[in-house]
Amino acid sequence: MMIELPVDFPHDPPKGYSYVVDEFKRNVIRICIVNHAIFSYTDTPPKSVWGFYNTKKRSYYAPINYKRCGKEVDVNNTTPYSAMQLNLNPLERALMAA
Repeated sequence: MMIELPVDFPHDPPKGYSYVVDEFKRNVIRICIVNHAIFSYTDTPPKSVWGFYNTKKRSYYAPINYKRCGKEVDVNNTTPYSAMQLNLNPLERALMAA
């Protein structure tokens, strides 16, 4: 059975990237982003974990690393590249909004 992105996944892949999904645990899937650029050190496109999705709770989680799921995140505060949250102070947050 092919695992697909959740229907409510809010991002389209950036140009030159795609998403792949695999089973992490019984109710949790791992969403990875694949970079299709050409690299001299590998023949296969490198992939990084975007985040995790709990299919029962319908919630997204930031990655700690490829094998560990972190804290729940608001999917509206994620980027197409990662579900990891930026730890910004108020000044940095204001500059990002400008």
